[in-house]
Amino acid sequence: MENQAVITPASERTLRNHASFVQTLRDTVTMAYRNLLKMRRTPEQFADVLIQPILFPIMFGYLFGGAISGNVAAYLPALIPGILAMSILTTSQVTGQQLREDMDKGVFNRFKSLPIARIAPLAGALLADTTRYIIVAVLTFATGFFMGYHPGGGIVGVVAGSLLAIGVAWCLSWVFALIGVLARSAASVQAIAFLFIFPLTFLSNAFVPVDTLPDWLQVFVKINPISHLVAAVRELANHAAIGSDFWLCLVTALVIVLIFAPLTVRAYMRKA
Repeated sequence: MENQAVITPASERTLRNHASFVQTLRDTVTMAYRNLLKMRRTPEQFADVLIQPILFPIMFGYLFGGAISGNVAAYLPALIPGILAMSILTTSQVTGQQLREDMDKGVFNRFKSLPIARIAPLAGALLADTTRYIIVAVLTFATGFFMGYHPGGGIVGVVAGSLLAIGVAWCLSWVFALIGVLARSAASVQAIAFLFIFPLTFLSNAFVPVDTLPDWLQVFVKINPISHLVAAVRELANHAAIGSDFWLCLVTALVIVLIFAPLTVRAYMRKA
């Protein structure tokens, strides 16, 4: 009787660690599809994605439009890009929150027994969450159109601004994925994310002109990366123009990925 190769748990783990690029990509897409099915079966997970992009433009537009710009229509070119940046970055923290929930429920322990690339569950979750960002972008601009917003950059500027915001959010989701791997609970991830996101979004140029703020606060707002993202989206959506803020956003997003992607993968691999 011929000798047959015995696949031990250790050798199986080694094979999973050295999965080919094609296999890793295929497993990642499969895990992303699994996450999309999970979202479809639990629509309450989309509550923030569906409500915030509609509620915030209406609320801030009609409350502050007259006071800041004289009327709502004049305020929308500044407000809608600001709402988009805030909403899409707020949504990015869900990646870490759901990652922590899956780990707490033992879902990732089950993935260990499957013949898939070890990184696939993490990469699939990050890929699937881009669906959330797309929904936020579409609903934010659709609400703005309904309120009377007519972007000067046309459809090209709107799409370009949305893609920029989506790309930055995806890069930032690596930060929250790391928090999700290291945090003790999903509630901790959400609390940490809000402490990080809300001061940055509200203390920015998203809602009011920078020159109306106190001098000491203007210093922070001008160096706030969210302010640069909002300014870049405004330039694209309203003028179809690319300025220094656009390139600064790309560089910042690249730096975030270069720093936090390896850290997240390393922390995840220790537990996967």
